[in-house]
Order: sequence, then structure tokens, then C-alpha cells
Amino acid sequence: MPNKISLQQFFNSDMRVTSFKEFKDKIVIKIKSKTKKQFCPLCRSESRYHQATYERVIDDLPLFGKSVQLIVTAYKYKCFNPKCEQKVFCEELHGFAGKYRRRSQRCEDLIAAIGLNTNCESGALICRLMGINISGDTVIRIILRRAEERSEEKCSDIIGVDDWAYKKGHTYGTVICDGVTHNPITILDGRDGTELKKWLENNKHIKTVTRDRAGAYASAISQVIPDAIQVADRFHLFNNLMHAVKHAINSQLPEKINISEEQDTEENDIFKDKVKTESKKKPDK
Repeated sequence: MPNKISLQQFFNSDMRVTSFKEFKDKIVIKIKSKTKKQFCPLCRSESRYHQATYERVIDDLPLFGKSVQLIVTAYKYKCFNPKCEQKVFCEELHGFAGKYRRRSQRCEDLIAAIGLNTNCESGALICRLMGINISGDTVIRIILRRAEERSEEKCSDIIGVDDWAYKKGHTYGTVICDGVTHNPITILDGRDGTELKKWLENNKHIKTVTRDRAGAYASAISQVIPDAIQVADRFHLFNNLMHAVKHAINSQLPEKINISEEQDTEENDIFKDKVKTESKKKPDK
């Protein structure tokens, strides 16, 4: 049929869909690997010898409200390097599912996005309504694992440093943002400047730092990268301006300006006479 959707286009080129079965509560798709070679994870030598096959059960994105289960038949390869301790190894489904993972990469992407924009239990409930069987604890594990696997983002030579509260009034930390992309780079424990010093030791290419008026940050920056330019952030610039304006006004004007009752009455009489005079000058229509 011309309007029939081919499932093959939703999988990698080295994976072939062999069967499709629909049940009451789920859809089962069988897939077979078409790889011809793999690299040993230990010695990185190439192998083209299929030692055996094995099956992996992987959960994928739901289809029409039903959970999708993939049964992937993959190969085991033999390593011919005599110096390598790894004699047989399983192929990895690169770009589709990670090692020892029970869900596809795209399925974990959706779970992580839902969990980050809601919370673990609400995210798990939404996933179950969509057809992804998962618990709140698993949502947390996926998010934490991704945070650990994420490589530290390289920053430009302009950064912003400020404190933030894990719990207001009790526990504080330090957040560092890229001054060019405005993306957060890392979060440090405490706001006394100790952790900031350690971070700056590994990032001495920093030339400009935007910060608040905290003395701990100023001291840490001056000690590690003394040539860096320290700039007050926008909020504190306006705050400094308001303090300067207030100080200038207070130095020129007395604290209190007293207006006597006689002066107030006299000014009111002058105003009333002026209004009467102007009303008399207006011509009658």
C-alpha cells in the first residue's frame, strides 16, 4: 500500500526489522543486527568474526498509546588479539541504546525531558499514561546518570559568578554561568570562595568576571587570576546608583522640611485668589 508506514526508517541502517506483532497492551518488534565488524572494548582491535548471537529486550517510544518492546538479536564477536584478556565481547548498539540499558536512547531522552520539567513522580505518571512503564526512582536514576556522563562544558573567557540557595537561609552554593552563551557551567558547594578558587585554578583563561559585591568572591578571583577584570553585575550597578543618588540628595537637603500652619494657610489663600481672578477673565458664552 502506498500509504503504509515502513518501520525500518525509524531504526539505524545496521538494524533490520524482521517481525511486528501487536497485542492488547503492547507492540513487539523483532530486530536483527546487520553489523559486519566491531571493535574490542578493551584493546580496540577490529574483529569480523561472529562468535554467537544473543538477545536484548529494549523498551522504545510508545506507539498509539501502547508500549513498544524491541527484541534485538545482536552478535557476539571474538577478539583475536593474543595479548587481550577479552576473548569474546558483545556488540554495542551505538546511537540507539547504551551498554546494559533497557531503554532506547530516544526513550530516555523523552523521560529525562519530562522529569526535568515536572518532578520524578509526576513525570513517571505521565510516562505511564503515554505507555512507558517506569517508576519515579528510575526517572531520577536516568537524570542523575546523564548528569554524571555529561562532560564539563568549556566556557569562554567571560563568566558570571553568584550565590544561590539550596534552602534559603540555611544552605548556599555558587553558580557559574558563561558570559557569552548565558548558560550555566557548573554549581559549586558553599559561597565562601574556597570551591571557586579550586575551579579557577583549572580555568585560568578567564579574563572577565561579573559578580556581586561579596568580598569572598572578590578575594578568590584576585588571588587566582589577579589580571582578570572584575565587573559588578547589572543589579548591583543600579543598586550602587540608587545609593549614590540617595546620598547626594540627603547631603543637600535637610532630613525634615517643616511647613508651618500660617505659611500653609497663606499659600492656600493665594491659590484661591488666583483661581477667582482667572475665572473672572474668562468671557461668558
